[in-house]
Amino acid sequence: MAADPEPESPSACDRLMEEVCERENLQQALKRVKANKGAPGVDGMTVQALPAYLREHWPSIKDALLNGTYKPQPVRRVEIPKPDGGGVRKLGIPTAIS
Repeated sequence: MAADPEPESPSACDRLMEEVCERENLQQALKRVKANKGAPGVDGMTVQALPAYLREHWPSIKDALLNGTYKPQPVRRVEIPKPDGGGVRKLGIPTAIS
């Protein structure tokens, strides 16, 4: 029987979150949301409004992410009719950032 892998050290987790918060990764994420024509979450923020919001609020958002105090908002639930008319598909739409 294989031994359980050791849990990641806090420093490895910290480095991973720092990579998540890097500008290039955020730009790639924004491109994907734009390409998918992402809909607003419960906060109503559009993809078009996000860059200006991030310019103003990014330092505090980044601090919250890196300190583990970031609290995401609830997910907006929507129902999309299935193409064959056989019911609905339930989706959860998260907020971009808030």
